[in-house]
Amino acid sequence: MTTRVRAALLGAACAAPFLCVACGDAGPPRDDTASAGDASPERTGTDVAQAPPFAFVDTAASAGLDVVTWCGRVDKPHLLESGGTGLALLDHDLDGDLDLYVVDGWRLDGAQVVERGLDRLYRNRGDGTFVDVTAASGLVHDGWGCGVAVGDVDADGMPDLFVTQFGPDVLSRNAGGGRFVDVPDPPGIDGWSTGAALFDADGDGDDDLFVSGYIDCTLDEVLSAEATLDWHDQKVMVGPFGLPGLANHYFENDGGLRFHDATEAAGLDDVGQFFSFTVLAADLDGDLDTDLYVANDSNPNYLYRNVGGGRFEEMGLWSGAATDKAGMAQAGMGLAAGDLDDDGLLDLFVTNFEQDGCTLYANAGDCLFDDVTVTSQLAGPTYAPLSWGATLSDLDLDGDLDLYVANGHIYPQADAVRVEGRGYGQTDTLLMRDGDTFVDVTAESGPGLQLQESSRGLAAGDLDGDGDIDLVVSHVDAPPSLLRNDSVPRGTWLIVDAPDALRVRVEAGDRAWTRHRLRGGSYCSAGDPRFHFGLGPTERVERVEVTWPDGSTSERRDVPARQVLRVMRDG
Repeated sequence: MTTRVRAALLGAACAAPFLCVACGDAGPPRDDTASAGDASPERTGTDVAQAPPFAFVDTAASAGLDVVTWCGRVDKPHLLESGGTGLALLDHDLDGDLDLYVVDGWRLDGAQVVERGLDRLYRNRGDGTFVDVTAASGLVHDGWGCGVAVGDVDADGMPDLFVTQFGPDVLSRNAGGGRFVDVPDPPGIDGWSTGAALFDADGDGDDDLFVSGYIDCTLDEVLSAEATLDWHDQKVMVGPFGLPGLANHYFENDGGLRFHDATEAAGLDDVGQFFSFTVLAADLDGDLDTDLYVANDSNPNYLYRNVGGGRFEEMGLWSGAATDKAGMAQAGMGLAAGDLDDDGLLDLFVTNFEQDGCTLYANAGDCLFDDVTVTSQLAGPTYAPLSWGATLSDLDLDGDLDLYVANGHIYPQADAVRVEGRGYGQTDTLLMRDGDTFVDVTAESGPGLQLQESSRGLAAGDLDGDGDIDLVVSHVDAPPSLLRNDSVPRGTWLIVDAPDALRVRVEAGDRAWTRHRLRGGSYCSAGDPRFHFGLGPTERVERVEVTWPDGSTSERRDVPARQVLRVMRDG
């Protein structure tokens, strides 16, 4: 929570530039006024070799993103108030740039609901600044929101929105012209649902839906909750152990905006009724259909392999991606995926609780994974924070995927404890890929990486049209951050816009890169649906191969770098 928001809620002001126990804030205020010239050595003539590895500046306020996303009370006595909200990048008006959807929750005071936050749709002006078009869009979602998924449920070529909530979920169809219409009797869970993915599970050309459930609770239980769990001599919220889980559900698309619950028939039963957060839908075994991976809090993760015809087999423990290398279940929060070793297969990254560490699973093929966290040198830099959204993206365009992780505690009482020097608000983590390992470069990556918030959702994409990846991060009880990437580029880039493609392979010289279609992931959020490639020094790509779900391919040869390449299915 930012200083200005927390102080207003507590009825007190705090001008301290660093940690303030009274208001629970830490770190300097945001630098919303920093200019590109201030942040980018490239614009000041600094040599690439002398420049810092990254430079990110938070431009949220000047870009028009200043609305607080709420999540309950200041002291967070119920677990629901810890979850925060996700966000999504999508081209809702088909004008060629990425717009932003931000999910909001409710603000509570004692046992009273004092403000029902409104989800926001922001239209991108084309330069990475935004206009709030929520009212004009017809989107009026003021439920206690949690996550968001983007897909095309009616196969009309326009992105639709599915929002998970504490309460009935919402499906909004894109009607064109920048307007949405809520679908009557939508699929979903009437409870605390969290992550979701819209994806074609059965190969029939329309998007089906998987929804994660977390815990089963009522609004009365939330409003009357008291913090009774002992944690470092502090009383904090209870859970998730000790609270009943809420089952995940899968809904098959019948066409005509109608769905039916096919959870059991598809083999997607939540057998343990675990505490599920984020779901990622992607082709994990390279067989041209979409599998599912679910991050479970305090329980083994699920991996559902698609065996064809819209049927799945759960093989998490057998796959090696359900627990860490020691066989211990972790507190799975968020997910990222990317091909780190350029073998054409997706590797998996799971964010976890503090003093546990995030986990990286290398894909060995055939849905078998190996925990390579230690050998990748990720165990140390991810051990202390409490982590949520994440992305594997080439942030400096050198041809290798870097890792960004959003961090933030669930207990405001952490400010009085300062475990490993960290409180409720925490800096995010930026890890640069260096060969087969990662290097923590957070401290030298610009003022945007010095922000301390209780962060949750993360969406990555090129927001200002300059070819590099920018980041939007949601926070608990604070406006989102927009981290503009002002890093000195260490290469060129190519974005392939290929709607419905399963994967894209790019070949240049002695290197080849593969990017996969990802649905869901991060923490209850959705990133840029296009395929982004950093190319290093490459100025022209020899070959671009787009693979479609039916196995057919489209090819482009001799493609210049530094462009958005639109590819439609041949014929």
